[in-house]
Amino acid sequence: MKIPWKVVSCIAVLFLFCFNLQTCEAQDYEGDTTNPAAPPPEQENCDGIFVSYTFLEREKEFPHVKNASAQSWAFSSMATVLNAGAYELKSWKIYVGFQHEEILVSADGAVIVDGEDFPARVGNNGTHIAGYPQSDLKTAIDTAGDVNQMQVQVKMKGTQFGVKPPGVPMPKTIKLVNDGYKCPATKRHASYMYVCCVRNPKYKAKVIKTKFLPRQYGDLSFTYDVLQAYEGKYQAQVTIDNINPLGRLDHWNLTWEWMRNEFINSMKGAYTHKKDPSECIYGAAGQYYKDFDFSSVMNCEKNPVISDLPATKKDDEKVGKLPYCCRNGTLLPTTMNETKARSIFQLEVFKLPPDLNRTALNPPQNWKINGVLNPNYKCGPPIRVDPTEFPDPSGLAATSNAVASWQVTCNITRPKTKQARCCVSFSAYFANSVVPCRTCACGCDDNQRCNPNAPAMPLPPEALLVPFDNRTAKAKAWARIKHHQVPNPLPCPDNCGVSINWHIDTDYKTGWTARITLFNWDDYSFEDWFTAIQMKKAYPGYENVYSFNGTKLPQLNDTIFMQGLPGLNYLVGEVNGTHPDTDPRVPGKQQSVISFLKKHTPGINVAKGDGFPTKLIFNGEECALPTELPSRSGANRSRVGFFPAVLIAVMTFLRMVDRFH
Repeated sequence: MKIPWKVVSCIAVLFLFCFNLQTCEAQDYEGDTTNPAAPPPEQENCDGIFVSYTFLEREKEFPHVKNASAQSWAFSSMATVLNAGAYELKSWKIYVGFQHEEILVSADGAVIVDGEDFPARVGNNGTHIAGYPQSDLKTAIDTAGDVNQMQVQVKMKGTQFGVKPPGVPMPKTIKLVNDGYKCPATKRHASYMYVCCVRNPKYKAKVIKTKFLPRQYGDLSFTYDVLQAYEGKYQAQVTIDNINPLGRLDHWNLTWEWMRNEFINSMKGAYTHKKDPSECIYGAAGQYYKDFDFSSVMNCEKNPVISDLPATKKDDEKVGKLPYCCRNGTLLPTTMNETKARSIFQLEVFKLPPDLNRTALNPPQNWKINGVLNPNYKCGPPIRVDPTEFPDPSGLAATSNAVASWQVTCNITRPKTKQARCCVSFSAYFANSVVPCRTCACGCDDNQRCNPNAPAMPLPPEALLVPFDNRTAKAKAWARIKHHQVPNPLPCPDNCGVSINWHIDTDYKTGWTARITLFNWDDYSFEDWFTAIQMKKAYPGYENVYSFNGTKLPQLNDTIFMQGLPGLNYLVGEVNGTHPDTDPRVPGKQQSVISFLKKHTPGINVAKGDGFPTKLIFNGEECALPTELPSRSGANRSRVGFFPAVLIAVMTFLRMVDRFH
């Protein structure tokens, strides 16, 4: 049968239209892959933890710029963690090596391990994320292959820079970081990367028969114990333990994030900085607790800020009467006082649907703590541990357990450049100039009137006693006398609240001495202060410190630990001078001489650097050290002055010879 040409033409047009339509539907937005790739066959062969990362899509953000490296893109991706092994994985953690200046805005199904808030800048060093609310991954054996219990998918959204289509901004690597597992190199296919991490046969975990994970050890530890559980609320206790022998907190402030709309009804042993019932009344709590009186509620914030009570509230019947409470936020290291290395407070927490059941207990996430002039702590997520045991309140030889317990472990991080809060200056008997604290050692306030990159100018010794603003004239005058170059603009101040001067006092055949001086430039005082000094070569020769209490701590990288003597352990704050109208303010100051013997340190060269600290800590905070050492006074001047002297001598000799002729 002959088909009319009009019918053939219509069929051809329809075919071409459908082909073009399909082609359009298969296109990605500006070259990106919108659908995740199919799982690779390696997942089927993985006998461990299969970790993968899929780049989903992105869209150009405002502002639109011509510079491709400065253009921002909103991206979405998904990380998957699958337990394909024979052992349950508890509290899973993975590392995602972001490398394109990514700013992570959200991560559904996980939290950032160090407690950083969203949006979080993760593009320089990557980030560690941990599971929440699903932190444990069971095996297929225990769940009959239930993927929902074996696997977790983390949907991430954020912003990235520098990679324009058709390029795909993938991380450098992705891996599991739980103890006892090792991961090979990550494999990548276009917008998909994966790795199979297996149990390390050489790893020997401590055999601890616990239902949950064993307790961990860090520099600081929080224990979140649920003491009593009711329908709709529970009573909890928070215990803070300072474990690091050189760690410390003063006037600590603790914050966390409620993930299930909880609020704090009352507290003992601590208080919150903000008491505003409106956040409850106009929020989810007000919609459920319609007849509840929120005027007396302690705190309704999603991120409350909690502080310790002062000592005057210790015996208060309503908010005190707790062991280890009410110390005005001071946590001393165990090397000073073990009983003052712990702090405790209690809180009553109200819950909202669907968590009204007494067994529906969710600890807060994203824990952070800081002090006045103390180290910075990075805290991990809460992990479920066996319930804490307490002595029975009846006084009998029995124990009572918490309903449930979680532990948060924190570790001290070394301060980044220009982020310290104390600094050190060097001086010596053989040098007439002091090497001051580094420029912007503790940050820069105003870069318009000063140079944040110029090296700090040498100072006369007396300049250490006056505030930085009053040192300018002394520094310029000293530069003119010593013929030093004066930068324009002048270097920025160090901005440190505490500065410490280390001075080499003497150096003789059998020993040498140093003098340490502490300056407090802040308005508040430091009670029970301490300083710790590490000296690689001089430590074995340490003999005595005369105005402080000194102790050798060989187990801590050969550290000399010093604190004030009883009655002299108070470093006062800055006060007005004798004549406030004309005199500069005077810092609080304490000083002592330290003696060393050379018989235990053969070959030591005090002046060339062996007599100066390699690390100095004040109240737990690592101080910024100078980058230069004091030079011998007149050394450069003597080399410069040698040639004129020789020239004068030669000319005098020639004139005398000519006179004889």
